[in-house]
Amino acid sequence: MRIRRPRSPINAISAARTSTRTLAASTIYVIAATLASTILGFGREIVNAGFFGTRWELDTFLAAATIPTILFGVFNGALVNALLPVFSEYLTLGDREGAYRLSSTVFNILLIGLSMLVVLGWIGAPMYVPMIAHGFPAPQMGVAIRMTRLLLPSIVATSLAGVVSAVLNAEQRFTASALQGVAVNIVTMATVFLLYARFGIYALVFGTTLGFFAQLAVQLPSLIIRRSYRFVLDLAHPGLNRVWSMLGPVVVGSAAGQIALFFDRFFASTLSPGYIAGMNYATKLVGFPQQVFAAAIATVIFPLLASQFAASNRSGIRRSVSMGLRLVNLIAIPSVCGLTVLSYPIVQTLFERGAFDERATALCASLLPFAAIGLVALAANVVLTRCCFACKETRLTVVISVGTVVLNVALSLLWLKPLGAAGLLLANSVSQSVQMVFLLVLVWRLVQGMDARALFASAWRIALASLVMVASLHWINALGVHPEETLVSRTWYLFGQLAIGALVFIAVARGLGVEEIDVTKRLLLEKFERRIISPPENREGPIA
Repeated sequence: MRIRRPRSPINAISAARTSTRTLAASTIYVIAATLASTILGFGREIVNAGFFGTRWELDTFLAAATIPTILFGVFNGALVNALLPVFSEYLTLGDREGAYRLSSTVFNILLIGLSMLVVLGWIGAPMYVPMIAHGFPAPQMGVAIRMTRLLLPSIVATSLAGVVSAVLNAEQRFTASALQGVAVNIVTMATVFLLYARFGIYALVFGTTLGFFAQLAVQLPSLIIRRSYRFVLDLAHPGLNRVWSMLGPVVVGSAAGQIALFFDRFFASTLSPGYIAGMNYATKLVGFPQQVFAAAIATVIFPLLASQFAASNRSGIRRSVSMGLRLVNLIAIPSVCGLTVLSYPIVQTLFERGAFDERATALCASLLPFAAIGLVALAANVVLTRCCFACKETRLTVVISVGTVVLNVALSLLWLKPLGAAGLLLANSVSQSVQMVFLLVLVWRLVQGMDARALFASAWRIALASLVMVASLHWINALGVHPEETLVSRTWYLFGQLAIGALVFIAVARGLGVEEIDVTKRLLLEKFERRIISPPENREGPIA
């Protein structure tokens, strides 16, 4: 006779116990896998700060990287979202050969088509680069054009890596995908260290391009060993039209989101040197919790949502999305508070050395709160967008994305003159928040309601605990204790503040009955007991 356990947070979230546990426990694994590559990514930013600071050279590199970065976001993310559901369906039906012919055809089409695009991009660089960096003087513009040409081949590598990652993840093969972020960051940093003395900022350009190819190279052996690749162009494959029908709207939606980056660089190129780099460092800091936690949650949720939609399991989708958003809030809300209150010591401890001086620290610290405001929406939008794609709703998702870009541009024009770079970051945050509201409404309609009561109750408890944490951090700052001007002292001081803030948050959250803390703890233990393996999230390229 089986003894029923008391109702737990996990049981409340899902009636299908195994699926939900696998979802959340897999998320823990993804967080751990992504954390390693994200820490290396932070190491890459620290290296860049030490070598280049906020000098005009780094501004130029970031402007040159705009087109490759946009295409990275469009193709890499869109391919996974479009290919994975169709490929997984073929595997589920037992048609492995059909699945492999489909993925191989997509791979080969991209290889041919994007190679041609790179050639055209190389030739046309003098025409489109000035559209991005229109505020640069002529000598700096020439450097930007040369850098763009050197970065263009990375488009091919990162797009193909997206296809390979989708195939391996669909087959529950995650080891090679987990190495992507590690390979990208190690190759980029090593190249800068080895070639900086001879090539200066171009060492970063070479390292970035090589890093993308390393991202593809670490996955190819797994694809070859499993004999998943076919040297074929099956343009009559029935699954190809389904992929293209999904890919079109997804590409438009992804492009709409990436175009915001274009306008950020476009407007920021008219500001004083250093602001493009400063905005980049601020967004990287904000992206750390989003990349580690929200993207990891979304990656694990997406296949589950797709299978639940295929089975017409609307209640399962509602529970999965609610769980994802609640876990996102647990991380994002206190992160916003911490990044805002501790902006100066965070920037100073992580970056202030070498070419990154006190002026650069003050610049980045002043921009960080404006970027952090939108973190909750940014993280939630990752989960909500994946839910829409899993439910095969692309048209309205694209409309919302395009509307968000229009709003972002309008707010950027409104706030650029009075607020400068801070206005551009604030425009991003506000437009992301508006997008979150519309996506919530859309998801609510798609899944025929959500557990709004539990979601909002959880959110206000987490927000209240975060406010108490902020008060404790302000109290510490009011004591007037300052670290010595050494890395060890600054690191220890920042660690102490973060530790105290975290302890206060957890204590208050427990007192308020925030269930997500216990859910996370229990799932973490189950993860190690059951050794569940799940896919890593590698959506961030080595450029921004």
